[in-house]
Amino acid sequence: MNENMEKLSISAIILTYNEEENIEECLKSLHGWVQDIFIIDSYSTDKTLEISKKYTDKIYQHVFKNQARQLNWGIDNLPIETEWILRLDADENVTPELKNELLGFLPNLASDVSGICVKRKIYFMGKWIRHGGCYPIWHLRIWRTGCGFVEDVQMDERVKTNQGESAYFKNDIEDKNKKNLDWWIEKHNRYATREAIDLLNHKYKISSADEISAKLSGAQEQRKRWVKKKVYANMPIFFRAFLYFIFRYFIQLGFLDGRKGLMWHFLQGFWYRFLVDAKIYEIEKIAKEKNKSVREVINELYNKNL
Repeated sequence: MNENMEKLSISAIILTYNEEENIEECLKSLHGWVQDIFIIDSYSTDKTLEISKKYTDKIYQHVFKNQARQLNWGIDNLPIETEWILRLDADENVTPELKNELLGFLPNLASDVSGICVKRKIYFMGKWIRHGGCYPIWHLRIWRTGCGFVEDVQMDERVKTNQGESAYFKNDIEDKNKKNLDWWIEKHNRYATREAIDLLNHKYKISSADEISAKLSGAQEQRKRWVKKKVYANMPIFFRAFLYFIFRYFIQLGFLDGRKGLMWHFLQGFWYRFLVDAKIYEIEKIAKEKNKSVREVINELYNKNL
């Protein structure tokens, strides 16, 4: 790309914490065509900030509570002067095809379009996971400044716009995390805690903040949430993890993703879901034995002030 080419009026927001393995590829995919890159760091102890400073001087640090609150803090407090905002994770990058699509179409979008949805490609151990319901999944990642916010939920937070329509672009962002399997397992252990709380909240109505829209006739994310809340959540625990893996691996053709796909679909589609149920079982068991509410047990075990 010509360095003298005019940049798009778009600010990228990236959350970081010890992302030295991933952050440079992410920033390279933005360099030269977005107007501003904002890093919100959760006090990294590796070379994340050193690498980031090669691409931007707009680096902020803020105590991390969850993804949604960190992003909303950024939306509310960063000195954003551009027309659009792009949310990108530190292990993601914008493909050259999506960059060119944005350069060609973003400046000419109708004024009633306030959000842009793109597809995400997930890579596991370098393999694109194409089957098992993993692609295409649409995410609203670009929105007009002042028109977007992030749902304050434990899991699967999404950007929402408060006005206008959404456009669907043809090309992708890529999730290419380079960290090892130990890191992946630790991350999904943390996710399992949040997922367990989310499902328990649905069952016991612990916090209204985590109740989000779920419609069978709605957009893709609303349909997925409807299935999760109305179907999956009402199945017997543990059994549903087996059923979900069978559905993903065989019915949704996850087996076509090969050996690395088998590892992905087993770990993310079965082991992770089974771990969520084990945490739910533990929380409810302790609540019954100690004659406490589920909310009290969650607060004690995980220091969550629900």
